[in-house]
Amino acid sequence: MVAGSFYAGNPEELRRQIEWCYEHQLGPGAVPQVDQQGPREIVAVIAPHAGYQASGPVAAYVYRELAVDGVFDTAIIVGPNHTGYGPPVSLWVEKPWETPLGEVEIDKVLAQGLLGGTIEADETAHIYEHSIEVQLPWLQHLYQGVKIVPIAMLDQGLETARELGKAISRCPGNVVIIASTDFTHYEPHAVAIAKDNSVIEAIVDLDEEEMYARLGSLRCTMCGYGPTASAIVAAREAGAKRTGLLKYGTSGETTGDFSLVVGYGSIVMRR
Repeated sequence: MVAGSFYAGNPEELRRQIEWCYEHQLGPGAVPQVDQQGPREIVAVIAPHAGYQASGPVAAYVYRELAVDGVFDTAIIVGPNHTGYGPPVSLWVEKPWETPLGEVEIDKVLAQGLLGGTIEADETAHIYEHSIEVQLPWLQHLYQGVKIVPIAMLDQGLETARELGKAISRCPGNVVIIASTDFTHYEPHAVAIAKDNSVIEAIVDLDEEEMYARLGSLRCTMCGYGPTASAIVAAREAGAKRTGLLKYGTSGETTGDFSLVVGYGSIVMRR
């Protein structure tokens, strides 16, 4: 849906664009190779979902870390529902997704097992939504045959996020959780940094309640706070103990316009 706008629409251009993100001066510096014998300690990551030209160098840190960590079978990708379509929590359960790099299969068994409560099978929430889709080329660039479970959150309330996080934590198998979010939207560079650093501190502490409190008190316009809270809960339930901020940056650092920026953060949660 957003090929050609959020990321390149041609396969070769897209591969070059992803490599540009890794090699960018704000990126990790080199295109990673997947460690087939990696330790597989990562439970969840937080990654941005803006256009690659703006947020790609920051997102590259998450995918480098996943490559070093090894091979997983399924990525459960949770993103905010920007469009307003669909039920409170929408889970795509059937047809493969497609990007210029090819198709990505749905882990149907895992998806079906998540249904229930506020989690409903629904496609309408995903049709015009970009927050999950932009993660797929990164995965395809690194892994052959990885499957996904796409979940869009319209209801990002704390209790819904906790319910979803606990459900995800019960998923069997070799899975990783990707929470898709950008941080502060359209504020001056220094203001965005101050607000986002405070919120990120709560995320790294695996404290979803404090994160919500800081979002409210700071009036921070983070768009994927529900997916992030779900990832915190799922990671904690799965025994995550070591967390950290891999990289923070704003759109000002890639576009050169520091007047009104969007904040981006890459965060990892490990066992």
